[in-house]
Amino acid sequence: MYNRILESLENHYEEMVEIRRYLHQHPELSFKEVQTANYIKSFYEKLGVEVRGNVGGNGVVAKIYGGKPGKTVALRADFDALPIHDQKDVPYKSLVPGVMHACGHDGHTATLLVLAKVLHENREELEGNYVMIHQHAEEYAPGGAVSMIQDGCLNGVDVIFGTHLWATEPTGKIQYRVGPIMAASDRFVIKIQGRGGHGAAPHTTKDSIVIASQLVMNLQQIVSRRVNPIDSAVVTVGSFVADNAFNVIADSAKLIGTVRTFNEKVRSDIEAEIEKVTKGTCYSSDSSYEYTFERGYPAVVNHKEETDFLAQIAESVPEVTTVEETEPHMGGEDFAYYLQKVPGTFFFTGAKPQGVETAYPHHHPKFDINEKAMLIAAKTLGLAALNYQKVNTNSNVLV
Repeated sequence: MYNRILESLENHYEEMVEIRRYLHQHPELSFKEVQTANYIKSFYEKLGVEVRGNVGGNGVVAKIYGGKPGKTVALRADFDALPIHDQKDVPYKSLVPGVMHACGHDGHTATLLVLAKVLHENREELEGNYVMIHQHAEEYAPGGAVSMIQDGCLNGVDVIFGTHLWATEPTGKIQYRVGPIMAASDRFVIKIQGRGGHGAAPHTTKDSIVIASQLVMNLQQIVSRRVNPIDSAVVTVGSFVADNAFNVIADSAKLIGTVRTFNEKVRSDIEAEIEKVTKGTCYSSDSSYEYTFERGYPAVVNHKEETDFLAQIAESVPEVTTVEETEPHMGGEDFAYYLQKVPGTFFFTGAKPQGVETAYPHHHPKFDINEKAMLIAAKTLGLAALNYQKVNTNSNVLV
């Protein structure tokens, strides 16, 4: 049966590409993915698969019931796009100005839809049940995972697997990691309130630009001097905004930045340290401040047993050339919330386009993937889902 599943996925590869390219041409932003959700739901309805729309918002959940008893395995794909103008010169270029799939979510969706179709076609021979979670709004916190979980997408689920097509790694490579694989992603905003005035009379002002500049430098000491070197962390100021007249000392300035961590204690400590540093900097400058710290997604923490299992399965996929443990990534992912509820693992599937030495990174206007990576992802997820039925039973894992 396993070989038949793999062969069937190969036979449906062109359909997978067609779906991906259609979605690539018709992207929708986070929390606005109405037509995409309808497309996904309609796909399952035409197959005769049990499907529910509007799950936690625009989410879609389909269920495939095997003909034999077994576990319930969930597979997840996200389907939102980004506010980026597509600059690729390809036939499937986005038709929506200023919006594109610059992170591979179109490929994730095509992968899961075709895998679901193949599983449905072979359902009578399958053990257990399969929950296809099509998640909206991964790109924009608070994300879609939390609301979908609250709406029951994980009810009865024993394990969950998910993958991200990774365009900067060679096609054929599978990367996994036990424990934290992606960071918690938080956002902070600091408004410095000084006293503006004429640029020729700085002694009568409290220069918010100078104060904020000092603060940017002082914040760099948090990671270098207040976080244990064993613990990875990032504090980045990505935006510095103030009045821009050449002869005016700005009344106020605003800093916006991000914090990335893997450890929850470090995360909380940095939240507190940013305010301490801000308070001290402003006190020494006789100015005031407003500080907000917005928690985004927690760290993605993979479970050991399921991750080791996935790595074993990946070795058996014919097109996989390399299976390696990866370093943690500082990017964020709301797949983290699923792993807080049920065992599972999240891994990367290499998707570097053919013929390029250095691929455009994710969230770049010329981002693209090698579509063959979708087939590798489908086979890896499919074999993991099918073989998981053998875990903790007297049966051997078959590949």
